[in-house]
Amino acid sequence: MALKPNTIAFDADDTLWQNEQFFRLTQERFSNLLADYVEKDHLHERLLEAERRNLRHYGFGVKGFVLSMIETAIDVSDGRVHANVIRELIDAGQDMLQHPIHLMPHAQQTVARLAGEFQLLLITKGDLLDQERKLAQSGLGEYFDGVEIVSNKTPAIYAEIFARHGARVDQAMMIGNSMRSDVIPAIEAGCWGVYVPHELTWDLERATAPKTHAKYHELAHLGDLQGLLNRL
Repeated sequence: MALKPNTIAFDADDTLWQNEQFFRLTQERFSNLLADYVEKDHLHERLLEAERRNLRHYGFGVKGFVLSMIETAIDVSDGRVHANVIRELIDAGQDMLQHPIHLMPHAQQTVARLAGEFQLLLITKGDLLDQERKLAQSGLGEYFDGVEIVSNKTPAIYAEIFARHGARVDQAMMIGNSMRSDVIPAIEAGCWGVYVPHELTWDLERATAPKTHAKYHELAHLGDLQGLLNRL
């Protein structure tokens, strides 16, 4: 008989609170600033290439995004982009690092309900200071038994985190909106992987769902999590 989960980990960005919408708004601003140099669709392709290339240097988060925008602006303009545009991109990044927190539907109620019954962990990627700020402003910090801000999410990292918190991977569950980062590597580590789709997903976080795997589940929203836990 399969063991039931006793440790539940949540992703943060676009699982517990909105995040990608701010990247999309900044990307539109970026397109407008570079409109004299390149078509919008081509600019987005070049930016995505830069982001993918720079992940190993900058990691995930706003700072790497801004540096990739600056690099792309210089490249597509053959070095002719005005310093004022670079200044606006830096300002846009600083705006992103100060945006208010908007919780996802059912996030607060779900986390509060599970606290005490399960060991709760937050496992998220991104800029350390930015993620700490968002967690503090979210009002959810008090519910978590541990917070892990990591540079990447791999099976080995998940296994190490759960072991460090005294949890067995076969009794752990990871919940998030990224198939590539939150679901697949967690399942490969031996956890349940629960996918909660978000309407906006960064292209680099997309992957094919392991729909036939016994530990894969998909929920319409976090409000359905309790029902899933009751069924396991």
